[in-house]
Amino acid sequence: MRVVVVGATGNVGTAVLRRLQVEQDTEVVGVVRQVPPADAPPPYRDVVWHGIDVAAPSSVAALTAAFAGADAVIHLPWLLQPNHDEPVMAATNIGGLKHVLAAVAAARVPQAVVVSSVGAYSPGPKRRRVDESWPTGGLATSHYSRHKAVNERILDRFEQDHPEIVVARLRPGLVMQGLVGEELRALFAGPLVPVRWIGRIPLGVLPLPPRTVSQVVHADDLADAFARTVLRRAAGAFNIAAEPVIGPKDVAAVMKARWLPIRIAPLRGLVWLAWHLRLVAVDPGWIDIAVSVPLMSTRRAREELGWEPRIDAVAALSEAVRGVSDRTTTDGSPHLGGTAS
Repeated sequence: MRVVVVGATGNVGTAVLRRLQVEQDTEVVGVVRQVPPADAPPPYRDVVWHGIDVAAPSSVAALTAAFAGADAVIHLPWLLQPNHDEPVMAATNIGGLKHVLAAVAAARVPQAVVVSSVGAYSPGPKRRRVDESWPTGGLATSHYSRHKAVNERILDRFEQDHPEIVVARLRPGLVMQGLVGEELRALFAGPLVPVRWIGRIPLGVLPLPPRTVSQVVHADDLADAFARTVLRRAAGAFNIAAEPVIGPKDVAAVMKARWLPIRIAPLRGLVWLAWHLRLVAVDPGWIDIAVSVPLMSTRRAREELGWEPRIDAVAALSEAVRGVSDRTTTDGSPHLGGTAS
């Protein structure tokens, strides 16, 4: 089997490489903007690399050539920075998907698997689970959510236009792993936020709204879901998240702080001001996602893919916090802060 992973050196992409490389008789092809060095260690070793910027309209021809003979294409690229320049992000987040799907059709690849997100969902309940039929209209106040919702419509249209191609979309919760701690720091904290002591010494209080309820999945477990989707040639949408659901008390405990309940508006205003002044990298849209998107049921993934997470949500969050504190990087990766794939 020949599997092409587009965006293969990021948070999710690196984990997908690790997972696919344990499969026998599987050739892995990586498509990235910056190819890893020739002497890069695993999981970047033994990958056929193509250096292609999917944001460029001219990339379709190169992508089509890279996809030749592929059994499946996994699409992961996503820009989270510079979040003060949304057109730059949209060129990769939305334009990149359009270019990849055009190449999938041109190369007659039989399956396309695309990373979506819980952030694609319209606002929903925090006290019960929703399945994959919940509307994916996104949140107007979040660039991340808007782009994910647009991509859901692009995938809908592609499925209609190309019924011969099996299309799957995975909608994970927050994706965590310790090996990309420095990348997560750059994406969400920025250079001015001290991170060395996070999760190591008591921080006092952590102000969060009670509705800050999120789902988390470890990157390795998400990678397993991608592999199972490809190996089973599964179609449709799959929610991917570990248990338990993470509430504000859980976040505070991991951060070694005491939870201080706070209204949404003051916290959002504070984050907006710090982001506007470029004191932090995270924008207020992430607050809106945390308090607005619904809790997902993962029943379909468990039943149809045989998927079960190996790492619970609290452990995944704790590992990521330690990675951020240690500013951990993956040996051999050319990846720097700015992308989430």
